[in-house]
Amino acid sequence: MAFLAEVSGWLGAVAVLAGYLLFSMGRIQNGRLFQTANLAGSVAMIVNGAYHGAWPSVATNVAWCAIAATALVRLRQLRRTDPARGEAPGLDGDELLPVPGPAQLEPAVIADDDQAQEPRRRDA
Repeated sequence: MAFLAEVSGWLGAVAVLAGYLLFSMGRIQNGRLFQTANLAGSVAMIVNGAYHGAWPSVATNVAWCAIAATALVRLRQLRRTDPARGEAPGLDGDELLPVPGPAQLEPAVIADDDQAQEPRRRDA
């Protein structure tokens, strides 16, 4: 049983971290894949934490699991109420609204105090 608990914990950590990495790098959206990785990873880490008696970790992962499960249910409801979402270009029908993710940074434009009528770029 100890071996299964250890493998479960490591696989759970890999699932959660891989999902977070892919999401943070903009490779996946906040959708089914991301939430399923969070759900599976948190369940696996619950098994590991319970085996080792790490109850704060178990409580955190129960909350993590509940959040991911709620998001997956919400995705399913969105698909049922708006079947056209899967047909929109660039959407696979499994993104949550709004879709948080890595910020797309654009150069900031600031006004020059001496020449308020002519904005200049910050990096200039």
